Amino acid sequence: MIRIFRTPVVVTAACLALAACGGGGTTAEPGAAGQSSASAQGRQGDGTLSIGTVLPQTGTLAYLGPPEFAGVDLAIKEINEAGGVLGKPVERIHTDSGDTTTNIASQSVDQLLSQKVDAIIGAASSSVSESIIDKITRAGVIQFSPANTSDKFTTIKDDGLYFRTAPPDKLQGRVLADLVVSDGHATVGILAMQDSYGSGLADQFTRTAEEAGGQVVERVDYDPKAADFSADVAKIKAAAPKAIVLIGFQETAKVVQELVKQGMTADRHQWYMVDGNMSNSNFLTAPRGTLEGVKGTIPGASAPEEFQKRLLAVDADLTEFTYAAESYDAATLIALAALAAGDDAGRPAAAKLAEVSKGGEKCQDFRSCADLLTAGKDIDYDGVSGPVDFTDAGDPSVATIGVYQYGPDNKFNAAKATEYRKGNIAG
Repeated sequence: MIRIFRTPVVVTAACLALAACGGGGTTAEPGAAGQSSASAQGRQGDGTLSIGTVLPQTGTLAYLGPPEFAGVDLAIKEINEAGGVLGKPVERIHTDSGDTTTNIASQSVDQLLSQKVDAIIGAASSSVSESIIDKITRAGVIQFSPANTSDKFTTIKDDGLYFRTAPPDKLQGRVLADLVVSDGHATVGILAMQDSYGSGLADQFTRTAEEAGGQVVERVDYDPKAADFSADVAKIKAAAPKAIVLIGFQETAKVVQELVKQGMTADRHQWYMVDGNMSNSNFLTAPRGTLEGVKGTIPGASAPEEFQKRLLAVDADLTEFTYAAESYDAATLIALAALAAGDDAGRPAAAKLAEVSKGGEKCQDFRSCADLLTAGKDIDYDGVSGPVDFTDAGDPSVATIGVYQYGPDNKFNAAKATEYRKGNIAG
């Protein structure tokens, strides 16, 4: 069995290379997200913190739904066991985000806003979040994604209401490119889904790989809804790269089938994947050994065993844990911010999110953090996913990228990962 031992590596802002040191809803209504309606500006909290979710129950990222829902449910369970927020239990409403081929996310947001939620956790897909962010933030509601990695969200107009616990793709792209080059692969082919996530991550990978001396000999940005990927794979085959980077979602299973069909197996051309397609369920029907040796990156630290046990108590059927910690931290941070603000409404809580994430007395769970807040102290919540420490843009300023490897059973062991941590990722 292939094993990768967990060896955290600290990467500073000036030291990015390992070699050196180491996709929904409909289009949102026109108008700037920063221009809020008078009703949203004047919205008051009702004393009960209500958190909605727009996470994938269906669509190309449906495999990420169970761990994300479980993370939110576990956090709210523990928050309520600790006395809730402002003396009342936190309420939660789950809805589906679907993907960019449907109108599900937009309909879900309409439902949640009609039920007057104060914050919405989701979406998982960057493209889906782009399609609903205006609608959410113009209503004066927090949008908090546990999994959006598109660099666009760092500068998007959000009126200070968008946050995420997943780091921007510029970090994942750098780590992945450095990994490929440090593995000794001078030539690389890229198969990336054509959307803000896929194309953006491919761009960052290309820049870093070429700076490190690698060469992207062919790049294909494909339609993820295509019925056939033979022509896309044929272009990569013609370039004969030493390594192949696969950036996509659930459709990657079909891309893998075509790679095998055309003789570009993982033992001949090293494959690399990313968080959108690193899964222990997407490749169950592939012949044993198809993914053996394939490596991939996932933003965030691997879920600790003790945390996994708590998640399984909420959902005993969990087989994936990707972004569970980020979802848990999202719900916990929202609750702490509302407590710090003394108000459950979106805007007052949003104004406190950065404050509760850094600079104060460190605490690692809702109960202990809430006790400190009640005592009038400033807090610094360090979550399961990492320190977080929000920037002014709502991005985590400290983040971890895990590098995983598949075994002969076409699964990767989340407990055995090499992790790369970087501070000041805005740099």
